[in-house]
Amino acid sequence: MRQLLISDTNVIIDLEEGGLIAELFLLPYVFAVPDILYVEELEYHHGHLLELGLTLKELSPESMAYAFELVKRYGGPSTNDCLALALAKQENCPLVSGDKRLRKAADKEKVEKLGTIWLVEQMLIHGLLTISRAEASKELMRQAGSRLPWAQLDEMLDRYRNQQGPSCPRE
Repeated sequence: MRQLLISDTNVIIDLEEGGLIAELFLLPYVFAVPDILYVEELEYHHGHLLELGLTLKELSPESMAYAFELVKRYGGPSTNDCLALALAKQENCPLVSGDKRLRKAADKEKVEKLGTIWLVEQMLIHGLLTISRAEASKELMRQAGSRLPWAQLDEMLDRYRNQQGPSCPRE
């Protein structure tokens, strides 16, 4: 059974801008978003994500109340971000987000968090991406205005660029 990961929208959009959305859904994980978040933020411009494998999940009434409590408690993350955090807590699985405020809230709520760099690294590990394609995708994300920790991404790519063996395709 594949591990469930709950995502916010920024990671999905970053990967789409980088031309890596198809590879995302080839990873051995199930990616889900709250159904409300999908309708409000993704459906219009990114409706094709369901065909690629994005799963929609419904929050329980308790989780919905918890999400609105999170909005009041932290004041920084959007309501939809808090819905994603509440869903990750409900499903007892990691939250995938690059939003600093949401990641801080996830820390305080003791929810494991992952991000875009981790996903790119997973694509390298699983042979879905070469270093040169990762570099090109990085530039596309940068040009699109993604707010990734670029130094961290460069450090991870350098580590794989210098690594020997079949676990990291070079070209």
